[in-house]
Amino acid sequence: MSYAEIIKSLQELSSEEKKRKKSLLSSRINQVDFDKIKNVADLVDVFKGSSIQARNVGQCADIFQRMLKDRERPTIMLGLAGPLIAAGLRKVIRDMIHHNMVDLVVSTGAILYQDFYAAKGAGHYFGSPHADDTQLRDLYINRIYDTYVDEHKFAEFDSMIGEFADTLEPRSYSSREFIGLLSKTIDDKNSILVAARKKGIPVFCPAINDSSIGIGLTEHYYLARKHGRQPITIDSIRDNYEITQAVVKSKRTAAFYVAGGVPKNYINDSIVMSYIFNRYTGGHKYAIQMTTDAPHWGGLSGSTLAEAQSWGKVNKKANFSMAFVEPSISLPLIYGAAFQKKVHKGRKGLAYKWAGDQLKELKVRK
Repeated sequence: MSYAEIIKSLQELSSEEKKRKKSLLSSRINQVDFDKIKNVADLVDVFKGSSIQARNVGQCADIFQRMLKDRERPTIMLGLAGPLIAAGLRKVIRDMIHHNMVDLVVSTGAILYQDFYAAKGAGHYFGSPHADDTQLRDLYINRIYDTYVDEHKFAEFDSMIGEFADTLEPRSYSSREFIGLLSKTIDDKNSILVAARKKGIPVFCPAINDSSIGIGLTEHYYLARKHGRQPITIDSIRDNYEITQAVVKSKRTAAFYVAGGVPKNYINDSIVMSYIFNRYTGGHKYAIQMTTDAPHWGGLSGSTLAEAQSWGKVNKKANFSMAFVEPSISLPLIYGAAFQKKVHKGRKGLAYKWAGDQLKELKVRK
């Protein structure tokens, strides 16, 4: 008896089972065919009907495009973590801001500092993960996996940030306010900070102390105390207060997470904190994330967006997807597909009207 005959003899499918089987076997997996692929947008479209993480990248790209085209005009909140500038993604992030593809940024301090470092003319250099780090130490070269940076420049710019803080009125600032002021000291068309300033997009850095910006501010604090002056301080709770106002004044929100970490949790917690203003937003209407962290370790960076639904951070009916692909690969694909399709065209930016820690008005620019 043949294998096919054995299978047939074990179970004859009912008519309902035959229909279900036919339905489940109705869509073939797309085969990547470069005879038909002309650009990144075409490739990512093929990914949507592909498998494994390619499908997830395609789904994230599709959801991002829906965010951009949604007539409800959700406020797109971009969370940035990881060595993104060292990976060569500085201009991609800058362009997302410049082209009104995101409306608010929450970042680690390292990303913002390295944008500042690059804006001052310093570089990120081709290196090796197999370098002799003891020799690099002797040369004052710092390594970020396979990228090198100049510690002499880091030291110079850390102190420069401290000296800038010396010029400010000695009071407390939110990270948004301080970063906005710091951005005025640079003028680089490829800068994330400059693009955000010109577009009026707020940039929050809730863990600003955990970066070279924090080192510069600590130097400022030390010298101010040493010489009997009052130092400035960064008020992280004011950060909570400010970002939650942006949430409650938005019709809807959407989350775009590059890696995870503090920015992901901070954006999600801003949804939870809306209760303080007597409003429940319902959670993000859309959410996407690209990360290399895995859910089964239980950590936040790899936790699924479905898990966030249990907290009310992501809407129960939300469109969401996660691509477990390192962002130096996934972010250019997701951004590039939207950019090449020009789905951002006609999407106007938001105008924020701040009075100290009060968001007086949030509206779409005319």
